[in-house]
Amino acid sequence: MSTAPSSTPSAEIADGSSDLEQARTPKRRGTARDLAQIAVFTGLIAALGLPGALYLGGTAVPITFQTLGVMLAGAVLGARKGFLSVLLLLVLVAAGLPLLSGGRGGLGVFVGPSVGYLIGWLVGVAVIGWATARLLPRYRIVPALLWTALGGIVAIYLVGVPVFAAITGTPLGVAIVGSTVFLPGDVLKVVVTVLVAKGVHRAWPGLIEPRTWPWARRGTSVSAVDAA
Repeated sequence: MSTAPSSTPSAEIADGSSDLEQARTPKRRGTARDLAQIAVFTGLIAALGLPGALYLGGTAVPITFQTLGVMLAGAVLGARKGFLSVLLLLVLVAAGLPLLSGGRGGLGVFVGPSVGYLIGWLVGVAVIGWATARLLPRYRIVPALLWTALGGIVAIYLVGVPVFAAITGTPLGVAIVGSTVFLPGDVLKVVVTVLVAKGVHRAWPGLIEPRTWPWARRGTSVSAVDAA
């Protein structure tokens, strides 16, 4: 008397292929979702440049909305995807598309006085995204405001102002004082970014994977650090 084997090699191969396919499918879906989010925020930053420069209250305080898009990219997508969305925008600008405020585009933008601010966008979005991952899941308002200001104002100015001064031949002190006229508008963008990001993370948790602060004890959970 013989007994039939519980499974055949072909069945095992089929089962293995099925498991492999199931393992690959979530990865493909995640990659497609990430690419879509990056593209959406690249489009958002470009769209925010369409109004050009505005002036607050009739004063000589210019406001451009594209920095708001950069801040939102970091606060909503995180450091990696936010950085890639800004980088994609700059690549398209370098290719000649007029996606910067005022319809600017082309390689000439990257040798002009504003190039430092464009590089600062990459630094700023990375800082905001890095900090946001560590502010989640609670995303408290006050720390979020401080970290978003650090990335969206301080980091961008630290790169943009010295480069502007070097290219234009302006004394650094004069350039620093001159840049303060942008502060009211940038502070407003920080507030808007934090309020929008808080609503987004409350409605769609999981857009950014929560992480612990570097100084947190090894093995401490994210929720325990955030609650401290």
